[in-house]
Amino acid sequence: MKLSFIIQNWRRRCTAACRQTSFKYLFPILILISFVTVLLVDSFTPAIAQLPRQEIRGVWMTTNDFDTLKDRAKVQDAVSQLRQMNFNTIYPVVWNSGYVMYPSALAQRAGIQPFVYKGLDGHDILADLITQAHRQGLLVIPWFEFGFMAPPTSELALNYPDWFTQKRDGSQTSISAGGEVMWLNPFHPQVQQFITNLVLETVTQYNADGIQFDDHMSLPYEFGYDQYTVALYTQETNNAPPSNPQDPAWVQWRADKITAFMVQLNQAVKQRKPQAIFSIAPNYYDFAYKFHLQDWLTWMRQNIVDELIVQIYRPNLQSFVANLSRPEIQEAQQIIPTGVGIMTGLRNNPVPLQQIKSQVRAAQERGLGISFFYYESLWNEAPEPLSERQAGFETLFPSPALRARSE
Repeated sequence: MKLSFIIQNWRRRCTAACRQTSFKYLFPILILISFVTVLLVDSFTPAIAQLPRQEIRGVWMTTNDFDTLKDRAKVQDAVSQLRQMNFNTIYPVVWNSGYVMYPSALAQRAGIQPFVYKGLDGHDILADLITQAHRQGLLVIPWFEFGFMAPPTSELALNYPDWFTQKRDGSQTSISAGGEVMWLNPFHPQVQQFITNLVLETVTQYNADGIQFDDHMSLPYEFGYDQYTVALYTQETNNAPPSNPQDPAWVQWRADKITAFMVQLNQAVKQRKPQAIFSIAPNYYDFAYKFHLQDWLTWMRQNIVDELIVQIYRPNLQSFVANLSRPEIQEAQQIIPTGVGIMTGLRNNPVPLQQIKSQVRAAQERGLGISFFYYESLWNEAPEPLSERQAGFETLFPSPALRARSE
């Protein structure tokens, strides 16, 4: 616009002879400006076109995938295939059943793990996966699957009984997807320090792109009646905890304590690796808060969540779509990469390809990313033949959607 104004002003002021003389000198300048402009446009256009999109296209790798994870060749094949199918993120389990899935000096010092998970070559499984995935342009975000859970037979539960909470009747276990488990007390400072140290060990020891916590970074509402928590609540409120574990004030007090810990955990991670993706994969909010004291909507509003994947494991499409439309998911979409977890099958419960495809379409129509649970059930533990299953997954993501590395 400035150039146009200069030319118009020059035209008004100059005579014909003046314009003829001046144009002789101005013409080369105009040519130079045009040439530079073309160069700038050409140089910027590819950069804009290559900006990574933050659409989540992920898959969880669980302990059921260990046969793949421990074999370098299988990992290479798996990562290459995921890349060819335009996936962009892998979430490998690193904390399960009270044990870590990598060589951990912290676990050794704590006396909770007398063994180390190793690959067939004696190699570090997590390090190998990260290296191979990064070569193919995929992100790797280690996943703390068990959160505050641990089986009663684990060394963690046996060696640190004071770290675990209980119900009002004194019982200490509940039945979860992981079987019978006890729950670490998320309000206990030693527990908080233990979890923080494990997370920081993972973040600093490996070139991972972030860290993920799921619906088990929580506490079932029945728990919190251990001696430490009762004393803390009484000290802060001058009242004993209500006998009703679903008392609104009692629920909020415990949920707020977990939120405060997650804020501290986020700050600790960001101090070590500022660009690390702090990812969460909870259940839908109403269930997460009321039944597991997991106020993840507040976590998000306090800007400690970089990525959200809401688990929506529903075989019925109508129920699945209804959960996609929840207001908290729409709110998350406005500020962070947001996706949904889709079940692709369990060992004793394979999921038909058509169900998976219809759910993926429904999520994509609403601008949501996707993560599948879990890798082996994508096509190796499925009701359809391998070739049919893989051909179906090849159609889900027809074009690439690269994500930015956290370096």
